[in-house]
Amino acid sequence: MEAHVDVEHKTVCVNGINMHFAEVGEGPLVLFIHGFPEFWYSWRHQMSFMAKHGYRAVAPDLRGYGDTTGAPKDDPSKFTTLDVVGDLVELLNKITPQEEEKVFVVGHDWGAIISWALCLYRPDKVKACVCLSVAFNPRNPNKKPLDTLRALYGDDYYVVRFQDAGVIEGEFDEMGVKNVLKNLLTYRTPSPLYLKKGKLFGNTSPSDELPCWLSEEELDFYAAKYEQTGFTGALNFYRAIDRNWEVTAAWTGAKIQVPVKYIVGDLDLTYNAPGAKDFLHKGAFKKQVPLLEEVVVLQGVGHFIHQEKPKEINDLIYNFFIRKNISTSNNHSNIICAIL
Repeated sequence: MEAHVDVEHKTVCVNGINMHFAEVGEGPLVLFIHGFPEFWYSWRHQMSFMAKHGYRAVAPDLRGYGDTTGAPKDDPSKFTTLDVVGDLVELLNKITPQEEEKVFVVGHDWGAIISWALCLYRPDKVKACVCLSVAFNPRNPNKKPLDTLRALYGDDYYVVRFQDAGVIEGEFDEMGVKNVLKNLLTYRTPSPLYLKKGKLFGNTSPSDELPCWLSEEELDFYAAKYEQTGFTGALNFYRAIDRNWEVTAAWTGAKIQVPVKYIVGDLDLTYNAPGAKDFLHKGAFKKQVPLLEEVVVLQGVGHFIHQEKPKEINDLIYNFFIRKNISTSNNHSNIICAIL
């Protein structure tokens, strides 16, 4: 059953931390990078599918998440995209066969941000990439991202609320881990997410029914892990966004030079952000990602698109990667023939 995919669990030391990852299947490696508030388990449907279709699916817990340990949770400056990409590059160096120089990458939410960063910093590691929900956001050299978000949405906007260490964690504890995760994972409103003090998710109650794509058992699996780890490590990704801006000045103006498919739901809050649709559909996105092959918008789908519509996402990922795998194999054959 996909909800409990039969994976191997392994841990390797990378970049000063102990990175846990789940793995299943044999063949070309597909690196699945999760977002918030998730961990490797969010890719259960995709891992099972890709393994059955001849791929090796690898899904790590990013630093601060799940069973990955060793990251300094009291120091958000250690959670930049440079740190996280460094973790993943070292992971690939340790688990990828020497002859497999590049891998396929799939990322969602913060995992999409990290996937874009991996493609930007180390395109030599990536055959092709599928990003879900979060599009590439080129660096604005004139304004820090947190100032932009605060000016646009105000102090109750969730990213702004996440900035004060300990405050939002206390409110989450008061509400209960399972209820917090339930509200986050089932949020499918196209408007921005606001977390007002004392009324985090409005009038929702623990008795509200779960959607058909998220079972009580699956929610319990998430909740048990976050009861164990807390939220601080995950929230540090948000708390490092201005630090990201500071340390990535060298990539201002750089473009994504990797083949990409981008998929988003029409109810996703990211798709409905001011200017997002124009950016995606009127040429600006393509200028930043020259090898972008397609923007796919699934109708009636929210933010957690790979869990809400696993069959559609599985097919889109597989069909994109199988073409790229054939293309890569043909290129290698041509090179060998030319040498001979």
